Amino acid sequence: MDAFMEHETDSPVLRVDRVSKIYTMGEVEVHALKHVSVDFYAGELVVLLGTSGSGKSTLLNIIGGLDVPSEGKLYFHSQEMTAASEAEMTAYRRESIGFVFQFYNLISSLTALENIQLVTEISTQPMPAEEALRRVNLGDRMNHFPSQLSGGEQQRVAIARAVSKRPELLLCDEPTGALDYETGKLVLDVIRKVNEELGTTTLVITHNVSIAAMADRVIHMRSGEITEIERNERKLSPSELSW
Repeated sequence: MDAFMEHETDSPVLRVDRVSKIYTMGEVEVHALKHVSVDFYAGELVVLLGTSGSGKSTLLNIIGGLDVPSEGKLYFHSQEMTAASEAEMTAYRRESIGFVFQFYNLISSLTALENIQLVTEISTQPMPAEEALRRVNLGDRMNHFPSQLSGGEQQRVAIARAVSKRPELLLCDEPTGALDYETGKLVLDVIRKVNEELGTTTLVITHNVSIAAMADRVIHMRSGEITEIERNERKLSPSELSW
């Protein structure tokens, strides 16, 4: 996708404007985010890179509507989500955001197909659950339960579940953190395909420096702040990555 290349003229899909997050733990204040500002554009794949405690997960949770900032504003297109009602936030999470977590969060008593149908049944314009599984190369595993799937297959089911509602934003929190090297690269390739074929704006947070090479842009975070934003002149495919 080349849409993100026209930043000077395109409006961002998502704008983070001077967002801070402060947690109070007893008498101690923890500043998880400090006046973070960044825009995200249609169709780009962005890696948020940083060590544990850098603020990347907090930022992802605020973008996804799972947490609220202590200060600052979040805009989705022209709508200020930090001023949205609870009903509007619920609709935002349900229709516009797809989540992929490190630990797959599949329901063990349901098949792969049924796990996805839980989402498609409450979405307004979902893709068929069968199509979502085929997109992650699991068309032959739809009737298997999570216990019958490998870790990589379970993560691909989680990705299929996230994209089945056709979200504008796909948010991936350490999607390879629980996987071995080869399986992790297969999962990253599925994320790449979703980004390229569906045009889904995709954010991947990781502490793995090597994964940054597959991104359009890399946002470096440390101690709750963005320290650098860089653009990859040449993106590597997941098969070219090594760590």
